[in-house]
Amino acid sequence: MLKKMSIKKIMVATSSLLLLLILYLIPDNKKELDLKTDDIEYTYNNIVSTIYLVDTNGYVARTSVPVCNCEKKDLAKDLVEGLIIDGKKSNIIPNGFRSIIPPGVSILDISLEDNILTIDFSKELKEIKENEEDKMIESIIYTLTSIDGIDKVIIKVEGEVLSKTPSGKNLPTVLDKSYGINKSYDLSSTNNIESYTMYYVNKYHDNKYYVPVTKYVNSVSDDKVKVIIKELSSSPVYQTNLMSYLNAGAVVNDYDYTEGLLKLNFNELLLSDITEKNILEEVVYTIGLSMDNIYNDLEKVSFYVEDEEIYTLDINNMK
Repeated sequence: MLKKMSIKKIMVATSSLLLLLILYLIPDNKKELDLKTDDIEYTYNNIVSTIYLVDTNGYVARTSVPVCNCEKKDLAKDLVEGLIIDGKKSNIIPNGFRSIIPPGVSILDISLEDNILTIDFSKELKEIKENEEDKMIESIIYTLTSIDGIDKVIIKVEGEVLSKTPSGKNLPTVLDKSYGINKSYDLSSTNNIESYTMYYVNKYHDNKYYVPVTKYVNSVSDDKVKVIIKELSSSPVYQTNLMSYLNAGAVVNDYDYTEGLLKLNFNELLLSDITEKNILEEVVYTIGLSMDNIYNDLEKVSFYVEDEEIYTLDINNMK
C-alpha cells in the first residue's frame, strides 16, 4: 500500500512539474513565434521587362511589367501573355495602360532561330478591330525586339504566316522596328521618303513613361542622328500631349559611333544645370532610346558637353 501511495505521489509531482514546465514555456514560445512572424518578409518577383502597351491617349507606349526569371523564347511568351486582353497577366498591367491582342487568343507555338522569333497565334488574333490592327502589330514587334537576342519577328496564325492584316493591309513576312510605331506623316510627295523614330515623354498621373513616334518625311538629310536631336529640341512639340525635355537650343556639334559606343558632343544647352553639369534623366532616356532605333548593335551612349564627358548611358540597363 505504501509503495502504491509513493508511486502515486511521484506521478502527481511529475505531472505537476510537467504542467508547470508547459505553462512556463508557452509564453516564451509564443513570444518567439511573434518575433519570427514580425520578421517575415513577403517577397515578390522583382524582375521586370519592357513591354509596349496602349496608353490612355491611344499611343503604343513603353512601360514594364513583372516577368518570369527566364530569357529569350520563354520571356517572349511571358510578355506576349501581357499583350492579350484578359490574358494570364491582366492583373499586373500598369494603371493607364491596356493590352491590345483580342481576348481568347492563345499562343500555339513559339521558336527562335538566328535572332528571328516565330510566334504562332490562334485564329482569334484576326478578330482585332480594324482601327486597332496596326497598333497590335506595332505592340508585338516592339515588345519582342526589346528582348536581347531577338531582332526580328514572324507572326503566324494557325500555322500560316500572317501576310495581310484582317483589313487587307500587306505585311512583310519578317517584321522588325522598321515597321514603325505611332506613325506620323509629314510628306509633300511620294518620292524620297525617309523615316526616323523618336521617343517622347508622357505622363499618367505622376508616372512618366516613354512614347516612340515614327515620323515619315521627304528626305532632307541623311544624318538621322542630327535630325532626331533637332526634332527633339524643337519647340513646341508637334504632338501637344507628348513632351521633350531637351532644350530648344541644344545642338550636337559632332558625334562618333564605334563598336557599339555612340559619343554625342553637345553644346552647353544640353545641361539642366551648368554649374553642377547635370543632364535631365528624361533627356538622357529620350535620346538613348531614339539612338537605339538607329543602331541595332548600340550598347552605350556617352554624352559630352564641349568635348567633356558628362554621362554614359548603358542601353542594356534600359531593357
